[in-house]
Amino acid sequence: MKSARAGHRFVAPLIGVLFAVAVTAGSGAGCSARGADDAVTGNLPLKHVGDVPLPGRASRFDYESYDAGRHLLFIAHLGDSEVVVFDTLASRVVARIPGISAVHGVLVVPELSRVYASATGTNEIVAIDERTLKIIARAPGGVYPDSMAYAPGVRRLYVSDETGQTETVIDVPGNRRIATIPLDGEVGNSQYDPVSRHIFVNVQTRRQLVEIDPATNAIVARTDLPGAKGNHGLLIVPESRLALIACEDNDRLLVLDMRTMKVVEAFDVGGDPDVLAFDAALHLAYVAGEAGVVSMFSVGVPRVSKIGDGRVGPNAHVVTVDTQTHRTWFPLKDVEGHPVLRIMAPR
Repeated sequence: MKSARAGHRFVAPLIGVLFAVAVTAGSGAGCSARGADDAVTGNLPLKHVGDVPLPGRASRFDYESYDAGRHLLFIAHLGDSEVVVFDTLASRVVARIPGISAVHGVLVVPELSRVYASATGTNEIVAIDERTLKIIARAPGGVYPDSMAYAPGVRRLYVSDETGQTETVIDVPGNRRIATIPLDGEVGNSQYDPVSRHIFVNVQTRRQLVEIDPATNAIVARTDLPGAKGNHGLLIVPESRLALIACEDNDRLLVLDMRTMKVVEAFDVGGDPDVLAFDAALHLAYVAGEAGVVSMFSVGVPRVSKIGDGRVGPNAHVVTVDTQTHRTWFPLKDVEGHPVLRIMAPR
């Protein structure tokens, strides 16, 4: 994630699904309606459930990561150099993990009961025990470590070294750096593909998607992305064999067919698109942007169709979705002078 720097179609059956979800989802305990006037969802099938106050200063948030089994949402509060832990069932903050300087990326790996955070201020990867919520290890993370992806087969963590133009590889059992892979360009988001069992990385200054084999840490392919400009955000939808690529410098979403490795569609999205999230149960993709606009897409096989755009809140560039309740969470740094977690749901 960077630091502080087509047509609208809606499929009729999807409307029915979203309506049913809205009826069964209910309202969130502990959520207030404060800030509702900041959420103007336009033609999006979303409603504003409420805002929950977050601790700390009205300063920038970065990535977040969700453990559905424990109902814990881990939020990187970059401006306060801490990870905020939010219990989605109780709808409250249950912990603050300090000492992670300028934290950008955060990734929970439930099968390991571990959370990893990229401390850009000290160029480290910080390992956190998910049961105790205590820091247990630190490892070198390159220069300006950002997003992370986990390859379960080899138990390795792949870290986007944004300005260092490399991918840092961390051996998870040993909590140590074991490789640095040169990518020859500014690095965006990294994602693991469970079908190929490979890591894919945006190299935004080269307008490429790079494929890495975790078994050898070798680059096996570089795919050019026509129409890309600042391809930063990345989401892989394995069941559709598609990759969604958000381009922050021209406000576009590219759809890459991973069977042919060709760009097959492109859409306009809200300004400065950043983080993407996918609700596999409803086949919905969310693209969150720095301008506060969220774009939604229906992801099918093999087509992607745009649902619409709507303003969720100021700097709503981070999004995570719960595929069971279908709620989405947007950490906002400043709503009436305070940070909040904005909760949205289908309507």
